[in-house]
Amino acid sequence: MARRVAIICSKGGLDEAYPALILANAARQAGIEVFVFFTFWGLDVITESKVDHLHLNLVGNASSPMPTMLAGIPGVENLAATMMMHRMKTLDIPDAREMLRTIDEAGGELYACELAMKMFGREKADLLPVVRDVITAGDFFDLADGAQIIFT
Repeated sequence: MARRVAIICSKGGLDEAYPALILANAARQAGIEVFVFFTFWGLDVITESKVDHLHLNLVGNASSPMPTMLAGIPGVENLAATMMMHRMKTLDIPDAREMLRTIDEAGGELYACELAMKMFGREKADLLPVVRDVITAGDFFDLADGAQIIFT
């Protein structure tokens, strides 16, 4: 029986989206069948106008070394995201758009949540071309039947 993993990406911050993208890429490299379901703020990761502008969530992040008072200053999250992207580039880690393209080219399947799309007023045309379809949560569970499910 083929190994399968279904990943639910519900967050759109730079630091929050990468776990789903890295897991999906690693699974495909290991020959594991992959389905990724983007819901709520995770839609930002697959939205054309947002994918290249993912930010860091510093305020309220218990793991952030930056005090909440400083993290809330306008522009600090953008600065932190720029610094993180620079570090990722130094480590030769692809940006989110490239990671999604790699998942797709390797046979991974990317889906958007229909309900979240309606809630945020998005259309399929707003999404990156690598997104196979806009589906319901029930449809996702049908696709992911027998898979391990990971929620990020």
